[in-house]
Amino acid sequence: MSVFVKICGLTTPEGVAAAVKAGADAAGFVFSPSPREVTPAQARKLAAALPAGVRRVAVFRHPPPGWITRVLDEFPADWVQSDAADLPGVDLGGAEALPVFRSGAPLPDLLPVLVLFEGPDSGTGRVADWAAAAELAQRTRVILAGGLNPANLAEALATVQPWGVDVSSGVEASPGSKDPALVTAFVAAARRAEQS
Repeated sequence: MSVFVKICGLTTPEGVAAAVKAGADAAGFVFSPSPREVTPAQARKLAAALPAGVRRVAVFRHPPPGWITRVLDEFPADWVQSDAADLPGVDLGGAEALPVFRSGAPLPDLLPVLVLFEGPDSGTGRVADWAAAAELAQRTRVILAGGLNPANLAEALATVQPWGVDVSSGVEASPGSKDPALVTAFVAAARRAEQS
């Protein structure tokens, strides 16, 4: 089975190029306070280097009212990622919602067809609750995030069996700066796991 791979928190042309060269399926751009935060104009310029078929993801966390709409006016996202509670009633302008559920928080009975399961805090390198993620992956398509890196990815995939994976801090040289070698190693680890 093919594992969907998202490289998140991209801030530089070099990071975007590394994600594309490695064969990532999606590129995430952060529009919330973070070392990885970019402006909509910066994201649009960075995303111009992405080939067709690589999903452009606008990433938020508890955005102020109207902020998602303002970002989407300038940055044409394919997916909008934010905590599930942030998304109801927001006009996504044709983009698909990617609701985030977090370790330790209750899950709804009725789940969307695709969710992102994350640790308690985004971008901190804290590993999500893989047991809870594995249960969730039995119920819907899950993109697993939180504390993933090239070294623990194979174990995460075997334990959780998610539809996809998402990495940010685990492929960085420093906060906000992606290490092309680590990006390559992460995607390669995902592709190796597919074969086994």
